[in-house]
Amino acid sequence: MEALSSSCLYKNQIALTLSPFCTAGSFSRVGFSSPCLGTPAKRKRTVGVGPPRASLAVEQQTQKTKVSLIRIGTRGSPLALAQAYETRDKLMVAHSELAEEGAIQIIIIKTTGDKILSQPLADIGGKGLFTKEIDEALINGDIDIAVHSMKDVPTYLPEKTILPCNLPREDVRDAFISLSAASLAELPAGSTVGTASLRRKSQMLHRYPSLNVLENFRGNVQTRLRKLNEGVVQATLLALAGLKRLDMTENLTSILSIDEMLPAVAQGAIGIACRSNDDKMANYINSLNHEETRLAVACERAFLKTLDGSCRTPIAGYASKDEDGNCIFKGLVASPDGTQLLETSRKGLYALEDMVMMGEDAGKELLSRAGPGFFGC
Repeated sequence: MEALSSSCLYKNQIALTLSPFCTAGSFSRVGFSSPCLGTPAKRKRTVGVGPPRASLAVEQQTQKTKVSLIRIGTRGSPLALAQAYETRDKLMVAHSELAEEGAIQIIIIKTTGDKILSQPLADIGGKGLFTKEIDEALINGDIDIAVHSMKDVPTYLPEKTILPCNLPREDVRDAFISLSAASLAELPAGSTVGTASLRRKSQMLHRYPSLNVLENFRGNVQTRLRKLNEGVVQATLLALAGLKRLDMTENLTSILSIDEMLPAVAQGAIGIACRSNDDKMANYINSLNHEETRLAVACERAFLKTLDGSCRTPIAGYASKDEDGNCIFKGLVASPDGTQLLETSRKGLYALEDMVMMGEDAGKELLSRAGPGFFGC
């Protein structure tokens, strides 16, 4: 396997290994490079052009023994593919017929958010940028199930689709990565932090107003870390869940606490959708559902839906289970510049109806406190 970055790990520099994916549907994890291990092996081409639809690229199999039983639709970023392969592996374990070679096929779909990288997400439409084309492929029958990062999923699902499954949630916290400081608090005044997230920007500036933010700091994890290496910014913030799924945690600098940086609604959660009339696929993915995660995500999304924030409104929310088995919900809204930040919390039974009501009630409270105009574009 050819490593596209073959340089060693230099002092005070983060080095990346961008490994291609293996054949036969296997997944080669993408991570930071270790000290050089000699000459890379010859690269194996595994991803090619699939159906005539321009946005689809079908993963090539070395041997195709049968028609695929399940076609999984996903974005093509390393993180999205890691999530798709996690879904595939869980399906193979849960259902013996899916463990056969060629039974599950991965189909890569390029979304609007993947195509337009020159503008901030808020300027090109906000929600649905990383899901719309995948949902269309699902509705059109080009794929059988769709794997999404739940924080990318709009609060209103497209007609003819359902999302009955959430995989076990990964760590929801954000990671701080820098070559020159151990934490946000240690960054010198005037330092530039790269993030495309208004949620991260607003909370960071609320606590550290002397810092600068490079807003259109976009691209996949590897791209953003390369920009950090090149000195474009002095630090960046990334979801710890993504770093863990990519086996890239060894070079993070520190982890921000929930109190310091409240996560995005549904951060760290993977959602799996299918067509509403496809009972077979619904049964397959229902078998993977992690109920504690599903309820937490439902609570947080109820909060977000109630606020109905615009593409430019920083919103954060997190539901968790305490030691007594109750739900603890924390939510906030902020102005993009961090000068205004409103917080609230709720506690109640860890049950769907109660948790949805908590999320909605917390949203209504913040709507009232924020007043008219706070959530406008």
